[in-house]
Amino acid sequence: MTPVSRNTIRVAVVESDPVRYLGLREIFSSDPDIQVHAATINSVLRSPGDDVVLMTVDRGAVFYAAMSALKAVRPNIRIIVTGPGKRDEDILRAVSSGAKGFVSEEAPAHEFKKALREVHLGSVWLPRRILALFIERATISPRRVQSRPESRISVRERQVLKLLVAGRSNREIADELGIIERTVKAHIAQLLRKVGVANRIALSVHAVTHALVQGQQ
Repeated sequence: MTPVSRNTIRVAVVESDPVRYLGLREIFSSDPDIQVHAATINSVLRSPGDDVVLMTVDRGAVFYAAMSALKAVRPNIRIIVTGPGKRDEDILRAVSSGAKGFVSEEAPAHEFKKALREVHLGSVWLPRRILALFIERATISPRRVQSRPESRISVRERQVLKLLVAGRSNREIADELGIIERTVKAHIAQLLRKVGVANRIALSVHAVTHALVQGQQ
């Protein structure tokens, strides 16, 4: 067995179809820092060494229950689902159950690799239409959680965050708030650090699901 270095991303593929599994394994075969192995939900629950779980989305209730169980027992593990890219409700339900990424089964290999690396780093990988639906629904009925003291954000940062969630560019945010674009970038960098995510999309999702911009003017 090839030794696993500290920088290796261990990917557990939960897939009952051996042909699908072989196809997913082949995608990452040329990346020496990614180690793919076949797994089951139970084996992932018992193995603290896995970093990312890749699984095919399923409409059955057992699938979503399994995802919820994974997140409950191993809250830091990253889950990516793959499957047909046209079933928005299935993708949204998977995200609500704990998935951090979705990649269409028809996506090219480079997209799978990019999604895996982004999600492993703590980001979110979702189609834009899914992200828009997710934010829209979460805005209507947000899940409120108490912010950690070290993650408190300032009034100005909340103003920047609200405009960011609304899809404004850095220039538009700067014009709206009467500040320079470089200052906007600094605020966003500070928000990324405080929230603990890697990019603007993940920051927007976090802001909406944690009600960070509710009631802000």
